[in-house]
Amino acid sequence: MKLPMRKRLMLFLAIGLGFTACSGEIVSSDAPQKGTAEARTPSKQNSLSAAGEQELRTLVESGHLADLQWPNFSEHCDAVKEFYDLAGDSLAWSQAGKPTAQAIELIRILEDADQKGLDNKDYDGARWPERLKTLQSPSTAAESSLIKFDVALTVSAIRYGLDLHLGKVNPKLLHKDFDPDVHKHDPGAYLWEKVVGAQSVKEALAPIESSYPRYQRTLVMLDKYVNMEKEEVPDPLPQVKKPITAGEQYEATGKLVRRLQFLGDLPPSVSVPQNSLEYSDAMAEGVKHFQLRHGLDASGKLGPQTITELNRPMSDRVEQLRLMLERFRWMPHSFAQPPIIVNIPEFVLRAYDSSLHPTLIMPVVVGRAMRTQTPVLEEEMKYLIFWPYWNVPPSILRAEIVPKITKDPEYLQKNNFEVTTYSGEVVTDSVVSEEVLAQLRAGQLMVRQKPGQKNALGLIKFVFPNADNIYLHSTPSQALFDESRRDFSHGCIRVEDPRALATWVLRNNPGWTRERVEAAFQAQKQEQVNLAHEIPVLILYGTAIANEDGQVYFFEDIYGFDKALTKLLDQAYASKN
Repeated sequence: MKLPMRKRLMLFLAIGLGFTACSGEIVSSDAPQKGTAEARTPSKQNSLSAAGEQELRTLVESGHLADLQWPNFSEHCDAVKEFYDLAGDSLAWSQAGKPTAQAIELIRILEDADQKGLDNKDYDGARWPERLKTLQSPSTAAESSLIKFDVALTVSAIRYGLDLHLGKVNPKLLHKDFDPDVHKHDPGAYLWEKVVGAQSVKEALAPIESSYPRYQRTLVMLDKYVNMEKEEVPDPLPQVKKPITAGEQYEATGKLVRRLQFLGDLPPSVSVPQNSLEYSDAMAEGVKHFQLRHGLDASGKLGPQTITELNRPMSDRVEQLRLMLERFRWMPHSFAQPPIIVNIPEFVLRAYDSSLHPTLIMPVVVGRAMRTQTPVLEEEMKYLIFWPYWNVPPSILRAEIVPKITKDPEYLQKNNFEVTTYSGEVVTDSVVSEEVLAQLRAGQLMVRQKPGQKNALGLIKFVFPNADNIYLHSTPSQALFDESRRDFSHGCIRVEDPRALATWVLRNNPGWTRERVEAAFQAQKQEQVNLAHEIPVLILYGTAIANEDGQVYFFEDIYGFDKALTKLLDQAYASKN
């Protein structure tokens, strides 16, 4: 029987991460056990003395190694124990007192963990040269030193593998309802079976890393922006009191051109005539390009907000990319069906093909930053409804609808609402009596808006059942899509082109052509259509997006999640030691 996603994740955490006592033994359902034909055979050259085996077992079961940057590894001690059970309580990373070629390559990978948006300090990045130096001297390469080296590398590799596969931070610490279906990764068994004897450690680790194209592009852009951070010469642009348009004067045109060229928003061929203060058309085009990449109103006017973003140091952009990589690691590595992904701070929805390339892209409106934030979650879209009712949520009913009815008893009739019981029986759709109003205040009745052109949900809603009652829907308020910042909703997500989305969603439902979709929009009657295949829907939060055009687009941290995630990443290991 297939377990719910939440239970499968908890099962993974209990088995794969080893939160049980260190003295317990893991038996992995998909890992070859010691002594089977599939398991690697421990080398006699790596055998320890009886005292050495006891020291190794004691060290592993203690869950603590003082030599590590983060000495407490009790969270992963079951995985470490499984690794050494499979190794026959022998050394895995040295031969005849010397580190193996796989150990050397693995150490280089740990030292370069920053290239993955991780922190190499977490995997003892700066400590490996001294450890390797110690092993080069016969006088210091005693059995105890080899054991500590071996355990340090095993623990660091397990930490690195789990962080690369799942991310350093449990997403539920930030997003209580985000419960993605993740692939099980048994780190101890994987390390022993796939890495210890690998011809290429890099290739052996590749399967545990996300293959999502946008993740891979973000890695490339992280490297680019790290180099830009090294090359950057701070030279802030002077601020302005009001926006400057092309043809007007700006006191730092030379600085502006150099900054735009450094950022890649202005061709190198553009130059500033000597002593010229004119904000030229070419500069305005460069500013417009920059604004498009940073979620600003792309007017080409040089205003205070644009200058603030132009002056933002590359270290901030590097951090945004690092956070984006962490969030990608929270995602499933594969999908049963092509997904729909909404990025909240970008205000954009993308529907993907089976190769995870976007085939449909459109603007969306999300929840207000200060009051009604759209939650981060992953669910399955099961059906859609043409000409839906809008059942007013209790919070909106209390805060908005009841006060309006109190002020105007005919408010329902004017706005196509009706009062109903919770079973759907209509109480009134015209004047609201004091008795009915009292019942509404007491939460004994509900209000819904009838289907129609003025319905808050528009003419269609796309349903993926979730605890927050969030869904995608159309809207009669199309003017909001012209805004550069689009957090205006009560939490649900409004889509700009519902017809295109409905056609994409129903593409696998027999008979649902574009013409039939259009007919349903015109039918003026409610119709529920169950999907032939459930569609994964991910509502994510990322302020740095590496697009197919080879450019990075940065967005405002409207909900403050970047700041919160940075703090959690910094505390991920420190809080456990």
